[in-house]
Amino acid sequence: MISRRQLLKTSVIALAAGPSLLQHAARGEPVESARGEPVESARGEPSRQARSTSSGSRASRETQGPEHVEGPVESARAAEPSPADPGSASTGAGRSPLTVPNGALLPWRLVGGVKVFHLVAEEVDHEFAPGLRAKCWGYNGRTPGPVIEAVEGDHVRIYVTNKLPEATSTHWHGVFVPNGMDGVGGLTQQPIPPGATFKYEFTLRQHGTFMYHPHVDEMTQMGLGMTGMFVVHPRDAETPPPDRDFSLMLHEWRIDPGAARPDPTEMTDFNVLTLNSKVYPATAPLIVKKGDRVRIRLGNLGAMDHHPIHLHGYAFKIIATDGGAVPASAQRPETTVLVPVGAVRVVEFVADAPGDWPMHCHMTHHTMTQMGHGMPNLIGVDTSKLDPQLQKHLPGYMSMGQTGMSDMAEMGMAVPGNSTPMVGGSGPHGYIDMGGMFTILKVRDTLADYDTDPGWYQAPPGTVAGPATADELRHDLGET
Repeated sequence: MISRRQLLKTSVIALAAGPSLLQHAARGEPVESARGEPVESARGEPSRQARSTSSGSRASRETQGPEHVEGPVESARAAEPSPADPGSASTGAGRSPLTVPNGALLPWRLVGGVKVFHLVAEEVDHEFAPGLRAKCWGYNGRTPGPVIEAVEGDHVRIYVTNKLPEATSTHWHGVFVPNGMDGVGGLTQQPIPPGATFKYEFTLRQHGTFMYHPHVDEMTQMGLGMTGMFVVHPRDAETPPPDRDFSLMLHEWRIDPGAARPDPTEMTDFNVLTLNSKVYPATAPLIVKKGDRVRIRLGNLGAMDHHPIHLHGYAFKIIATDGGAVPASAQRPETTVLVPVGAVRVVEFVADAPGDWPMHCHMTHHTMTQMGHGMPNLIGVDTSKLDPQLQKHLPGYMSMGQTGMSDMAEMGMAVPGNSTPMVGGSGPHGYIDMGGMFTILKVRDTLADYDTDPGWYQAPPGTVAGPATADELRHDLGET
């Protein structure tokens, strides 16, 4: 019998100025920094004077480690920020907004020429797909945490408030920072105790795609979902720039059917594989227009598995890693990119073929959800005499898997509480027999906008595979 192992805030930035600043910010009123300076627009470019004024004391600040802010730093939930306008201080010159499917960007404020962010480490009630949710750990009410977005040359100040039951820290994976800002508990800083807020501050000296995560009890904290992306755009315009720019965090979890929490001690048998902490069919599609230059940033902070991410219909080039840009002379066409644990891979291509194109991990068990390997192999077994005997003791019992598992998802069988079907969802031509780490690139000739799902692709007549006729077989294959 087939078994699936028993079967299948965002936050308003809280600065050291305290609660009064938050109250003004929540109402959308003008506020001042702790030094009495006006707090500039959250999406505004600092003036040359502001940048030069703030840079005078950067050298001394950067030699220090994270600062412990006395007392609680309050936080208020707010609506997610709207995408930045191209060319604003958040995206760099001439750039399209960064898109985070099923995710969010971390809001920021400009204080005296410094971009100020606030991360809150806390427990998160997260839905992986309809029917499957768990108590995870994350940042600002979500897992993965909101993407930190900035520009090369920015001076950033990041407050980290710890609402977990144990100490934590934040490491800026791949970002060049002073040693005391590296975020390794016990080595480069004191761990952040529960209830405390630490301050990290540094100048971004490179551009690229990076990540952030704890470096205290990494097995537990990262295994429960504490990961995030950190995107630093180049200050100067790129040639050519991407039209669509997506950020996806890959992750793996162990969640037994009915369990309320992921198991962070799992080492080998992960059964929930996610893109931005969602499993298909809950993964948002990547929507692009024909002719768009598409960039996809893939980060992997899972525990044990590398992921070969395969895109149908296209060849792309790997243009960057978390170590920096790949020289054009070293780029080559690929249809699958291996994203190792603890690494970033950035791919790019021009969308020239309309359609609904799958993008998924090519490890076959990673496109299933809550599937276990502790089961007998029944392929080819005749159970017609076995089932009636077992049904005397287990009414409704039915052996499954004798002819493969393709039909299991469509059988309408009940699943245990707090679990989701192993694979897929309904598609335009039947059931899509894949799940887990799977999404769809939707390329269209025209689009009303990038935020509206265009629905299923309508293929031109005569371009969809279908049953062959007897006349066709006789003519082409010589069959009688």
